[in-house]
Amino acid sequence: MSDLTLSQAIENIYSSIKNDNEELDAHIAALKAAMAREGAKEAVFEPSKLAQSNRQGRKIMQSYFKKKGVTVSFSA
Repeated sequence: MSDLTLSQAIENIYSSIKNDNEELDAHIAALKAAMAREGAKEAVFEPSKLAQSNRQGRKIMQSYFKKKGVTVSFSA
């Protein structure tokens, strides 16, 4: 998992969220490593691909990822 690209890591997060957050913490760790390798400061997600794309769902996601050390933003 350590050689995933940032986009692959984000796609794995989408899949995990759609599968009741299966292995989400492992995917977040892989995302964090990919961000470090690529020099990214934040991960950008598309709200339309999330299970809960409303404001509350996005805020919960941002909060959880922040606790894991990943800054999340959303595309328009």
